[in-house]
Amino acid sequence: MTWNKKKDEAHKPADDAAQSADTRNTGTGKGHPTPKRKDAQAQNLHPLVPADRKASAKAAKARIRAKEDAQYEAMRTGDINNMPKSERLPWRVYIRDYVDARFNIGEFFVPVAVIILIGSMVLSVTVRNVWTTIVPMVLLYAYLAAVIIDVAVMWHKLKRKLIDKYGEASVAKGTRSASYAWSRAIQLRRWRLPKPRYDKRGHWPE
Repeated sequence: MTWNKKKDEAHKPADDAAQSADTRNTGTGKGHPTPKRKDAQAQNLHPLVPADRKASAKAAKARIRAKEDAQYEAMRTGDINNMPKSERLPWRVYIRDYVDARFNIGEFFVPVAVIILIGSMVLSVTVRNVWTTIVPMVLLYAYLAAVIIDVAVMWHKLKRKLIDKYGEASVAKGTRSASYAWSRAIQLRRWRLPKPRYDKRGHWPE
């Protein structure tokens, strides 16, 4: 129909003008350079992860490090409330108190071993006798045997006390209570972590 045709022709210049404006805004079309593929892809890129992912990861690591430092400081000072959860278990507290209360032969193993080895080296140079090597080694192995016996006796008594007080769960294989006890027993008292609750021996746990 003639009327509809004229109406369409009336709208056509407006549509052309709008399309020309869009072309100028986007910078494409005739008279404008074709954008490079990298630039086109960059315009259409919508990352699924935040742009500050590295900063977030760095902040998370800083929080973990701060928590670990606070826990280490708590073990160094004996602040049981801020220690790691594993160190706050009641049977572990009992093990620490029991080991710290007794005199452990093994806690002097490292300094004694160093003294024996240095003495053996000095004697082998000055005396030059076969016994200067045999005797120190015999002493070292004898001391090691004494340490093993002492730790075995300690754990035998401590295990019974733990079972009576906390049940079989406190000495189960997964708790590593035995290794926790003997590893603490062969450390010098002042080097132990967590720090002993009492400055002197003899404070036995109830």
